[in-house]
Amino acid sequence: MINMENVTKIYETTLRKGWFQKQKVTKIAVNELSLEIRPGEIVGLLGLNGAGKTTTIKMLSTLLEPTKGTISIDGLDINRNRRSIQSMINVITGSERLLYWRLTGRENLAYFGRLYGLSETQVRERSEGLLRTVGLLEAAELPVEQYSKGMKQRLQIARGLINDPKYVFLDEPTIGLDAPVARQLRTMVRRMVAEEGKGLLLTSHYLQEVEELCDRVYVLDRGRLLLADSPQAIIRRTSGQQMLQLLISPITHGLAEQLADALRIPRESVRVEGDQEEHQEDGTIVVWSEDADNMIPAVLSWLSQAGVRVRRLSVEKPSLEDAIIRLAEGASDDEQLLARLSG
Repeated sequence: MINMENVTKIYETTLRKGWFQKQKVTKIAVNELSLEIRPGEIVGLLGLNGAGKTTTIKMLSTLLEPTKGTISIDGLDINRNRRSIQSMINVITGSERLLYWRLTGRENLAYFGRLYGLSETQVRERSEGLLRTVGLLEAAELPVEQYSKGMKQRLQIARGLINDPKYVFLDEPTIGLDAPVARQLRTMVRRMVAEEGKGLLLTSHYLQEVEELCDRVYVLDRGRLLLADSPQAIIRRTSGQQMLQLLISPITHGLAEQLADALRIPRESVRVEGDQEEHQEDGTIVVWSEDADNMIPAVLSWLSQAGVRVRRLSVEKPSLEDAIIRLAEGASDDEQLLARLSG
């Protein structure tokens, strides 16, 4: 298990003020952050502006040392056991800079495999298997500069798995990819977790991807932890209610109030869209609820008894994107936001 406890990262820079004056500026990139990544799970790392996601990944991947706090991987301290830990981890990014374009796909994997100390036999066997897995076996002898964006990203995945890491950090892995290639990558991610028991940390601007893949999500803002929970729990806590929408016939005067009273919910939770003329032929009635799915039977039963015909029914649920937008909107008032999230 990866365990980060109360980690802080502080950067100090010097700014010039005029010709002869300098001023030291301190920036806290990560502030008292604690998180866990267990084998066999996918953890999301999301951030508002200046959140500290990149700094966090750099510390986890041994590229930066924390200013304060501890990071351990399977019980090994990341500062005292750097070489051992590096063999257990790898990073897959959406950037193309981690590949050598003049080398072929196979040569790239061989180069990185040797950096991890793999034998010639291990390099050959793993490269062959990974190239087959990512669908690049036929293009293995082509220079990477001739690869498409999707092919380069698939090679990035192979490069990030060449040392058979126990933990993988996925930093915007599907950015710029076509939908079929991105779907293939998500399928591969699920398989790595389900079949191989790898622990994955995922950052992505595609919040639907995070909602689909992640077991737990950490939300950061300016280096500090705002919220840590499952995507569904974060949505429930931050995004408000679900919307049950019904196209019905007829619409009668006072129908919304009568339905609200029957359901024993506030009258403002039910409204009729459009005109509310008596015996309007068709109309839409909207019911707001924290659990719209479980309210459907009661709503349908009451409408049936009232002689109202339901022509269409739909439930609109908030997404993780809605939740993050709510968090971003509330982040300017820290005390109010934290009070709301802890409630």
